[in-house]
Amino acid sequence: MIVQDTQEGPGLIAQAGASAESRVSDFFALLKPRVMSLVVFTGFVGFRLAPGASEIHPFLAMTALLCLAIGAGAAGAFNMWYDRDIDALMNRTKDRPLPAGRIAPDDALLFAAVLSLFSVMMMGLALNWTAAGLLAFASFFYVAIYTMKLKRSTPQNIVIGGAAGAFPPMIGWAAVTGDVSLYPLILFLIIFFWTPPHFWALSLFAGEDYRRARIPMLPVVAGIRATKIQMLLYTLILLPVTLAPFFFGLASPLYGLVAGILGLFFIFTALRVLRDDGLGSARLMFGYSVFYLFALFLALVLT
Repeated sequence: MIVQDTQEGPGLIAQAGASAESRVSDFFALLKPRVMSLVVFTGFVGFRLAPGASEIHPFLAMTALLCLAIGAGAAGAFNMWYDRDIDALMNRTKDRPLPAGRIAPDDALLFAAVLSLFSVMMMGLALNWTAAGLLAFASFFYVAIYTMKLKRSTPQNIVIGGAAGAFPPMIGWAAVTGDVSLYPLILFLIIFFWTPPHFWALSLFAGEDYRRARIPMLPVVAGIRATKIQMLLYTLILLPVTLAPFFFGLASPLYGLVAGILGLFFIFTALRVLRDDGLGSARLMFGYSVFYLFALFLALVLT
């Protein structure tokens, strides 16, 4: 018996360690880390472009970005908690921690609530309450307006609800200045008009998932052709919006050139989607849209 216990002991310890590691990774998955990374990046750009950013202590700068990351992650966890029923019906999301049964709904809700409260309070105490208020409102808009109301009720869900994802540059700016001015509003509009073609490209090749879950995404309600036309229209509107920083004298001519090239190619990808009867062009447009936003905001910082 003693020998048997000795042999099984390390195995049990290893199993417990693996289980704990898996549970941590599941809670981390609730934060939607890929979405969070783009939120933090656009928030950093807003922070970096704000007047006086170089005078902010590096520790406070890191705190602001950490609060933004935690707040965005908490909103993602709220989203997964509320959408666990429809996530279980879609191939793209059925393996998430909640529909797969690896995390209890009450645990996910508590996790999201604690992180959300912590991020807002820390932002307010460490930086300022304008930034904290914007962070709180962005989280409320994403959870209560988009997730709980719009997502399941209107094909314009991503158009209106996409505003929640456009707040990070404003939050980053406000963390430095304590206010909001023209420049961060333009950054808000860039993300706002970028979101529909970005997300509708995804919805084109995930259409069966949305039909199965009865989510009224535009391709499901209005049809594929109408969705493709809307995607093209938004890319056309987006081009002059992205050039606004240059026209208002807020960004360099080099930025204007980069934004023009990136925007024209985005329009080209939308035209390809419109002409393509398959889904290959939609997948390529979705991938490019992520690169596009990253490159556009990087150009604002570097040029």
